[in-house]
Amino acid sequence: MSEQMINSLLEMGFPQNRAEKALAKTQFQGVQQAMEWLFAHEEDADIDVPMAEPQGHTLGSTSTEPEPEAMDSASTEPKPEVVEADGTAGGDNETQPPLEAKSFKCDECGKLLKDEDAVQFHAAKTQHASFSESVDEVKPLSQEEKQEQLRKLQEKLKQKRLEREAEERKEAIQREKQRRTFGKDVVASKEKLAEIEMKKIAEQRRRDKMEEKMARQKVKEQIEKDKRERAAKFAKQNQESTPASTSTPQASTSPTPPAASAPAEKKDYTETRLQIRLTNGQALTQTFKAKEPLAAVRLYIEMNRTDSKGNFSLMTSFPRKVFAGEDYEKPLTELGLVPSAVLIVTKSQ
Repeated sequence: MSEQMINSLLEMGFPQNRAEKALAKTQFQGVQQAMEWLFAHEEDADIDVPMAEPQGHTLGSTSTEPEPEAMDSASTEPKPEVVEADGTAGGDNETQPPLEAKSFKCDECGKLLKDEDAVQFHAAKTQHASFSESVDEVKPLSQEEKQEQLRKLQEKLKQKRLEREAEERKEAIQREKQRRTFGKDVVASKEKLAEIEMKKIAEQRRRDKMEEKMARQKVKEQIEKDKRERAAKFAKQNQESTPASTSTPQASTSPTPPAASAPAEKKDYTETRLQIRLTNGQALTQTFKAKEPLAAVRLYIEMNRTDSKGNFSLMTSFPRKVFAGEDYEKPLTELGLVPSAVLIVTKSQ
């Protein structure tokens, strides 16, 4: 395929597939023949469809000359001579020379076709199968007609381009709408998840405050109970010492050693209430078993502290004591943290 002829047709505004088809149909005879073929077939619905080999009917030359009539052997009379209008003599035994076929005609739609390639293309496009030769010549287009056909073709191409651009703009708008809808759905989902998370945090804080309040109340009750027990124990000791003070003078003159006070009864606590002060000023309050080691308190602090993370130490302010590594294995009762105590969290150096 000649690239130069294709480029010439492309410069005239024809699409490449039509230019290639036109050159193939005209057997690469030239740009002029290809352009005439495009003007003659631009209205075809399948002008952009690749060529297909037609099936079925094959054209052939058919004789249109009438068969000579059989002469009557019995007749001996000479036939009269026929004189034509132009003065030439003729007779029945004389035949006119056949006219030269200049084109092909579709017997089904009556369209004139220039050559066999045009016939095959028309047959493939319309599925028509009946064609005959015609003496009518397919007149070539004049320069004005060619320019008009080219103008119409360019207008059609421009219209198709505008329609394609409009369709692309419509699709772009639709895609933008879908993108915005998807974005709104994503934002709404995030806001809903954030709201659910905030509700969970608020509920957890409410439960923590309730537990802390109950723990403080329990500590207060335990302190009040301890006060009552100490008061009752002190009153009982006073009652036991009263008879000794009211003895006879004889007994009082004799030196007697002071009565030894009974040892204080030591109560066996099973739980202790610890208040843990963090480095940021906040405090944690929790109840532990009296027999639990100090390591359990350290683990609780690591899991629930709200100050900065990192290594820390535990100490008491009164009496002041900083717990070392071996103290974390000892029970809280042995460390003097029962029934209640205050622990201070300090940063480790």
